[in-house]
Amino acid sequence: MNTRKMLVTLALCLTATALCFATSPQMGTWRLNEAKSKLAAGMGKNTTVMYTAAKKDMTEVTVDGVDKDGKAIHTVWTGKFDGKVYPVKGNGTYDQVMYKMVNDNTNDITAMKDGKMAWSGTITVAKDGKSRVVAIHGTDASGKKFKSTAVYDKQ
Repeated sequence: MNTRKMLVTLALCLTATALCFATSPQMGTWRLNEAKSKLAAGMGKNTTVMYTAAKKDMTEVTVDGVDKDGKAIHTVWTGKFDGKVYPVKGNGTYDQVMYKMVNDNTNDITAMKDGKMAWSGTITVAKDGKSRVVAIHGTDASGKKFKSTAVYDKQ
């Protein structure tokens, strides 16, 4: 009888642990689908975006792409989707990013340069988890307003 109780308790604990660590639909590797995207002219593009678990309940977002001049970029952000600002490494157009969870499939995102907003928008993963849309808007370094919609496919 004690063995049975112990096995049931162990099964419940494992189930609870799995539920607590269920991954967000944002997690994984996403590749830009240029044919479906409407990217703002004169801006760079993020061709691959990878969300992975990091230490202390944080998420690491690694972005590879090209800047407005076609030069390769590699950006890394580590933080939480808690509405707080965390530093970014490797990007010349912004140096901080804030993610905030709206719901399981949607995050608000704000990028800043020297404490001022560079752009903001939303990242929404489709219900089937196979694609996501990143819709952003802001003002570039020359004061020109822009909008951009990037569609990504899960890899």
